[in-house]
Amino acid sequence: MTATFDNSYARLPKRFFARLHPDRPSAPQLVRLNRVLAETLGIDAGWLGNSDGVAMLSGKAMPAGADPIAMAYAGHQFGGFSPQLGDGRAHLLGEMVGRDGVRRDVQLKGSGRTPFSRQGDGRAALGPVLREYIVAEAMAALGIPTTRALAAVRTGETVMREAPLPGAVLTRVARSHVRVGTFQYFAVRKDWDALRVLIAYVIERHYPDAAKAKRPALALLDAVIDAQADLIASWMAIGFIHGVMNTDNMSVAGETIDYGPCAFMDAHHNETVYSSIDQGGRYAYGNQPGIAQWNLVRLAESLLSAIDPNRETAISLAQAAIDRFPDRYHAAWLRAFRKKLGLTKLDAADRTLAENLLGLMQAGQADFTLTFRRLAACADDPSRDAALRALFKDGAQIAEWLSGWRSRLAQEGRAPGACRAQMNTANPAIIPRNHLVEEALSAAVSGNETPFHQLVDALQHPFDAIFETHRYAQPPKPGEEVRATFCGT
Repeated sequence: MTATFDNSYARLPKRFFARLHPDRPSAPQLVRLNRVLAETLGIDAGWLGNSDGVAMLSGKAMPAGADPIAMAYAGHQFGGFSPQLGDGRAHLLGEMVGRDGVRRDVQLKGSGRTPFSRQGDGRAALGPVLREYIVAEAMAALGIPTTRALAAVRTGETVMREAPLPGAVLTRVARSHVRVGTFQYFAVRKDWDALRVLIAYVIERHYPDAAKAKRPALALLDAVIDAQADLIASWMAIGFIHGVMNTDNMSVAGETIDYGPCAFMDAHHNETVYSSIDQGGRYAYGNQPGIAQWNLVRLAESLLSAIDPNRETAISLAQAAIDRFPDRYHAAWLRAFRKKLGLTKLDAADRTLAENLLGLMQAGQADFTLTFRRLAACADDPSRDAALRALFKDGAQIAEWLSGWRSRLAQEGRAPGACRAQMNTANPAIIPRNHLVEEALSAAVSGNETPFHQLVDALQHPFDAIFETHRYAQPPKPGEEVRATFCGT
C-alpha cells in the first residue's frame, strides 16, 4: 500500500499558508524508517523503505492526495513578538487517518525555502534531524505527548553552517501543526474572519466537545490549558528541558513540538539551561510552568474577540481560565510525582515530600534520572540505600528523608515490591543523555550511523531493567559533559 493523503488545512483560506513544492534532492538515501509508526499510519513499511517511498520522504516526489503547503504563523520569541514567522524550512504534505482512526499531519522538515524562510536556506543538516528523531521517539516511548519521527533521509547535498555539513530531511508526524502563534498571526492582523475559521477548525479536529459550549472559544482555551498543564508536568517529571518555549513552539494539540536545543538534565537544578541562545535563562527547567502560563495568556489575548463581543467580559472570562492553570498544573505534577514515589493514596503532605526530595537533590547535585530509579530499588530493599546515597555530595542528606518516605509507603498498605514495580514504570532507567546524543550525532555526521541506531533502539525500552547497568544509564564522566545545545537551524 502506498501513502494516500488528504489535506484539510489546505482547504482553509489561502492566507493561512503558502502552497509550494518541496525541494527535490539529488540523491536521497534513507537513514532510518520508523516501521511501527508507518504501520500505525496505514502505510506499508516495505514500500516506504523502497525508492518510491524514499522519494516521498525526501520531497523528491509527491504521493496521491498530497497538497504541500508552508503554514503561516506569528510568535513571541524570547518575549519579543514577531508578527510573521511561518514554516521557513518545512512543508506540510497533508494528513493521514491512521489505523487507530486518528488524523495526523505528515510534514517534511528541512525541505527547502518557503516565503517564510526570511534569510534562511530552508535546509536542515543531518545532526539536527537525527537529534529530533532520537528525542521525539524517546519521548513517545516515555509516554509523553509528542510529535513523532517517521523517517530521516540524507539528501545527498551539502548545507553550509559554520562548516559544510551533510543535508537531511526529517518526516515529522503530529496531531496537527497549529500553534499558539497561528492564532496570534490572525489576531495581530485583526483578521477576525480568519480567526473564527481557525477556531472552528481546531475545535472540530482536536476538541469537538468545545463546539457544544455556550462560548466555544472559551471552551477551546480551557481545553488547551488542560492539555498544556498535563504536558509540562510530564516534562518536569523526567527532567526534560525544551529549551525554546516560544509561542510558535507551543502546539494547541498538547504535544511537544520543535526539538531544537532541548536536553535532559543530568544533575538536578531548577536553573539548568542548555540552550546556547537562552542567555538569560528564560526557559530554564524550573521556569517552564510559568512560561507555559505566559504563552497561554498570549493565546487568551488572541481569542478575546471570539470569547465575547464585550471586551471587558471577554477579558474577565479569559483571565478566570488562565488563573486556573496553576492548580491544574500542580494537580498534574503531583499525580506524576506520586507515581514516581510509589504512592497511590492521597495524602496532603505528598507535595511537600516530593518537593523536599527535589530540594535535597539540588543541594546534593544528584542526578535526576538515577536518583528516582535507585529510589525505586530502595522500596523493598533497604540495602540499596547506599547506592542512592552515593549520588549525593553528602549521603547523610537523604537519610532522614528516606525514613519519612518509608513511613509514607507503609500507609499505602501494599507490598513494597508492588510500590517498586509502580515506580519502575514511572522512572526510566535510560533517557537520551546529552553526551550520548552528541556522540551518536558526531559519528553519524562522520559517516558512522551505528551509534545512532543503537541509541534509538535502546530508547524504545526506557523502563527496562536490563539497561540499569548499561553505559546509557550512566551520567557523563568528567570531560563528557554537554553544557550547551544548539537550535540547528
